[in-house]
Amino acid sequence: MQNALDNLVKNTVEGLGYQVWGYEYRPHSESALLRIFIEKEGGISIEDCANVSRQLGAVLDVENIIPVAYVLEVSSPGMDRVLFTLEQYQDYIGEKIKLRTQTPIEERRNFKGYLIKTSDSIVTIKVDNQEFEIPFESIDRARLVLD
Repeated sequence: MQNALDNLVKNTVEGLGYQVWGYEYRPHSESALLRIFIEKEGGISIEDCANVSRQLGAVLDVENIIPVAYVLEVSSPGMDRVLFTLEQYQDYIGEKIKLRTQTPIEERRNFKGYLIKTSDSIVTIKVDNQEFEIPFESIDRARLVLD
């Protein structure tokens, strides 16, 4: 199902002339949340979000990929954008981020500090003069922090 959802989101959003920054899919037993972040040159308007929401909602209903009732949210990534890919992390080296891991690393799951570097599968964050190397696959969610 994940591959089908990936393709459907990407093809629909890009077909409308936008870029997919990323998306979150949170399934539950009786409902689900699908949150899509879109971008385009010059920024995203409310009308852009509404257009993508209408089209994507129609395609999702026809394709019936999500087997339960769902909520669809479409927005811009915003200034405090969530980071989804290693390439996105690379673009924000030196910036302050907040990061949560799926399992504890050095007895903690929450980190807030400066993104130092990335490698093939490691994100390094500096928190209070201490560097933490975090495997990319263990990151649950990360976003930029505005000062």
